[in-house]
Amino acid sequence: MKKVLIRLGILAIVAVFSYSCAKKTDSTGADASSEERIAAGDIKIAFVYTDSVINKYDYFKKKSEEITEKGKRLDLDLQARAKGFEQEVAMFQQTGGNMTQNQIRAKQDELMQKEQNLISYRNNLMQELSTDESKLLNDVYEQVQAYMKDYAKENGIDVILSYTRGGALWYATDAIDVTKSVTEGLNKKYNANPAAMDSATVANDSTGSK
Repeated sequence: MKKVLIRLGILAIVAVFSYSCAKKTDSTGADASSEERIAAGDIKIAFVYTDSVINKYDYFKKKSEEITEKGKRLDLDLQARAKGFEQEVAMFQQTGGNMTQNQIRAKQDELMQKEQNLISYRNNLMQELSTDESKLLNDVYEQVQAYMKDYAKENGIDVILSYTRGGALWYATDAIDVTKSVTEGLNKKYNANPAAMDSATVANDSTGSK
């Protein structure tokens, strides 16, 4: 781990972070002008490729697959409903000639309503899947953030930056790239007790819905 951490000089730190000074006073209150500063050379910084951490996180992969499978099931159900509707329309076109005008208008209204219901059903399914995806990303970000805090404390890191394409971080030496280490640790924690992570997510959902 020491190999992936370096001490950055003050010129590199000032470009991204600035730190305010904290006044240091003793019990006697003497010399209130004395200040305690955080030495820039003592700050340990690391970074992770955010997309890589998320995409390689086993929890995210598992839940993404579940959402994909759910989407396939819903799509099959939607296709079955649409096929049934199309058959009903085709049947009406074949037998409509034997109906009275009132019967034709009633059937047309019925089919129009069924078409609207089918469209609403499709939109609801799309919204449901979109909500599932948004919730998953939110859960994953919270889990990763919580793990990052523990990881930073355990490894004596003061700042962990997030690298994403087009983000604020344009360059950082590979020596402080802890993406692999973080991903491995995150997966190790999850796989040690995946049921606990799932239960915690469900509990958070229940709390948030009240």
